[in-house]
Amino acid sequence: MNAQTKVPEGGLLALVESVRAEAAMALDPVHVGEVKKETQIIAIYGKGGIGKSFTLANLSHMMAQQGKRVLLIGCDPKSDTTSLLFGGRACPTIIETSARKKAAGEEVEIGDVCFKKGGVFAMELGGPEVGRGCGGRGIIHGFELLEKLGFHDWGFDYVLLDFLGDVVCGGFGLPIARDMCQKVIVVGSNDLQSLYVANNVCSAVDYFRKLGGNVGVAGMVINKDDGTGEAAAFAAKVGIPVLAAIPADDDIRKKSANYQIIGEPGGRWGSLFEELAQNVSDSSPQRPTPLSQDELLGLFSASQTGGSVVLEPASQADMRGGIVALKASLEVVYDAV
Repeated sequence: MNAQTKVPEGGLLALVESVRAEAAMALDPVHVGEVKKETQIIAIYGKGGIGKSFTLANLSHMMAQQGKRVLLIGCDPKSDTTSLLFGGRACPTIIETSARKKAAGEEVEIGDVCFKKGGVFAMELGGPEVGRGCGGRGIIHGFELLEKLGFHDWGFDYVLLDFLGDVVCGGFGLPIARDMCQKVIVVGSNDLQSLYVANNVCSAVDYFRKLGGNVGVAGMVINKDDGTGEAAAFAAKVGIPVLAAIPADDDIRKKSANYQIIGEPGGRWGSLFEELAQNVSDSSPQRPTPLSQDELLGLFSASQTGGSVVLEPASQADMRGGIVALKASLEVVYDAV
C-alpha cells in the first residue's frame, strides 16, 4: 500500500467491522408460495443427451392438447429442441436468420423464426459454428432480439426454455442470474454425470438467491429411469420434488429416435405426461441445498464411482523422476520492525 492509498487511522478497523456486519445480515426469506405472474416462464436444464428436448417436446404438446398456450424456445446451440416436435425437421434459428436478414438490410419478423405444430409455438435461438463464437453470447443476442419482437407482451400460459446444463458461461445462466424465469426444472437420470450437472444448476440457483434473486427449482424429471433410485435420492437430499419418472423403456426409445410424440392424451404414455404437466403447473419454486462432491458420490456405491480411492500426494522426487537435492532458499526474510 503506498502513501496515496493509505487508509486513515481507524479506517481499516471500521471497514473490517462494516464487512463483518454485512456478512452477518440474515438473508431474505425464500418465496415458496404460488407463482403470481400470469405467464409461467420455466427453464429446463440438464446434461447434454439426458433427454431435455424429448421431455419438453412431449410436455409442450400435452399442455397444448389441454388447451394451454405454450411457447417452446430452444436455447441449446445444437438446435435440437424442436426437432422432435417437427418430426425431425430443423427450423431456421434466430441467430442465423438475424445474420442473414442483417446482411440483406432487412428486419427480422416473427414469422421468420417462430413456427406452429399441434398448438405449440416453437423457435430455436441457435448458436455459432464450432470455433466461431461464444454460445452463451449467442443466447444473450437471441433474447435481445426476442425483446425487440415483443417477447414481454406475448400472451402465453407457459414459456418453456431448453438450456444446456453442462455449460456454465454467463449466457446459459441468464434466466437464473437475471430472474428471467420463475422456475427451473432439472432433468437427470440414475448416473453420476447427469446428477453432477443437476447439482451445479442447484448451486447456481442457491448462489443467486443469496444475491437477492427469486428463481427457484420446481423439481426434477428423472428420464431413462431404471429403478436404481440414485436420482430420487438426489432430489430428496437437495430438497426438490420428483415431478415425473420416465422409464427406460424400449418403446419410448424407438419412438423418440423416430421423432414421434408420445405425450398424446389417451395414448400409452399419455397419463405420464398429463401428470407431469399438472405437477409442473402446481409446483412451487424451492431454494435447493446443493451437495458437496463427496455427498454426491455418496449416492452411489464406491464400486460404481471409485469413491473408495484414497488420494496419494506426489513429491518433488516423483515429479523429477529421481532423488531431489534440497537447495537453500533464496527467500529474503526481513526482521520485524
